[in-house]
Amino acid sequence: MKRRQFLASTCALAMLPRTVFATQEPISLRAEAVMQQVLPAGDGRTSMLGFNGSMPGPELRLRRGHKAEIEVENALEEGTAVHWHGIRLDNMMDGVPVLTQELVQPGARMTYSFVPPDSGTYWYHSHYISHEQVARGMMGPLIVEDDVPPDVDHDITVLLADWRIREDGTLVDEFADMHSVAHGGYMGNFARGFLSRSQVRKGDRIRLRLINAATNRIIPLRIGGAAGSVVALDGMALPVPRAVSDITLAPAQRADVIVDVQEAVAFDMLTRDGTYRLADLAIAGVNTARQPGPISAHAPPVLPKPGTPTQHFTLSMMGGAMGGRHGGDNIWAFNDVSDLQPHPFGKFQRGETVRITLVNDTSFPHGIHLHGHHFYEVDADGGLGDLRDTTLVNARASRDIICVFDNPGKWLLHCHMLSHAVGGMRTWVAVA
Repeated sequence: MKRRQFLASTCALAMLPRTVFATQEPISLRAEAVMQQVLPAGDGRTSMLGFNGSMPGPELRLRRGHKAEIEVENALEEGTAVHWHGIRLDNMMDGVPVLTQELVQPGARMTYSFVPPDSGTYWYHSHYISHEQVARGMMGPLIVEDDVPPDVDHDITVLLADWRIREDGTLVDEFADMHSVAHGGYMGNFARGFLSRSQVRKGDRIRLRLINAATNRIIPLRIGGAAGSVVALDGMALPVPRAVSDITLAPAQRADVIVDVQEAVAFDMLTRDGTYRLADLAIAGVNTARQPGPISAHAPPVLPKPGTPTQHFTLSMMGGAMGGRHGGDNIWAFNDVSDLQPHPFGKFQRGETVRITLVNDTSFPHGIHLHGHHFYEVDADGGLGDLRDTTLVNARASRDIICVFDNPGKWLLHCHMLSHAVGGMRTWVAVA
């Protein structure tokens, strides 16, 4: 990433568009071409895709346990579909062409209707040629509000992404060039964060909802000017908050942190060349009423408890540059097979507990995402670790996960480095 762009990125604050709250009326999202000031003011504007005239799309705020209806109008010149990432919803509402729905064709509309069962931080994005449509900007935050909100002065969403962009603002549209697909994926040369608020007071206690909406970039994040705890990962509350240190977010992962503001808050991405400023929260005034105190755990999610696994599968990630040969017919493969096949990777009965060993036999990390469910990462001692919907498996490493497959339907299982997904890292499971 260019030093000039790094310096320029600190000169302007990128704000999320107006929040849309769920009411008795359906929420309307219009997928359309937009012009966006991604680069700092004074540099070129960028022709992108977005929702409701902006990129990112508006922040959607839903209520846990209450039915949401979201009408998507396709004003693009190509088909699309919208996935509600991390929400444990009905299969037909998951937004995956071929598996769960037909494409929303240009000029058509589709209403997605679901009841979010869990509070937390989620997001929505295109799931059709998503390596391109998301890279062009089809994404936005989705928040399911807590029944009892935590004691904070501000609830702030921070959506992070990157783009490969020229100084005149033009996107480099080689979204599926073979070199990128075979390596780490289509990476940007410019990154920034979009915040739902621009300033806070010294002494405020704030909740930060961090979302990595980049198509391929893993973001090691450092939050400066504040101290506190991580309280949730991928929308799921931690049983015990843990101290904030450097946070690593794979594409599609989220983290909720609650921090006390000590000075201007800086969001820095850690790179081999030093820190790269993604966003800032300015200081305006002092909160003299807030008294520092312990940060409490959020209400635990209501999820089925895993039993003894009845099946144990291995999912081997194969291929890519500097990788071994495999039997698939694309750049990447799972278990010697590329892309979606007529038969699922696994068949499960509803409520069945399954253990999956994720083996990364490649030279690159992969963020593996399961639709419609959360799963437990198995910790170093063999116990149940964090609840996630996306897990990062480093190159030449492995990780076990345990999932209770309690949501019937056909569910996508794929790498959320979207270049790797289009390169073959996609499969599915069937839950009866």
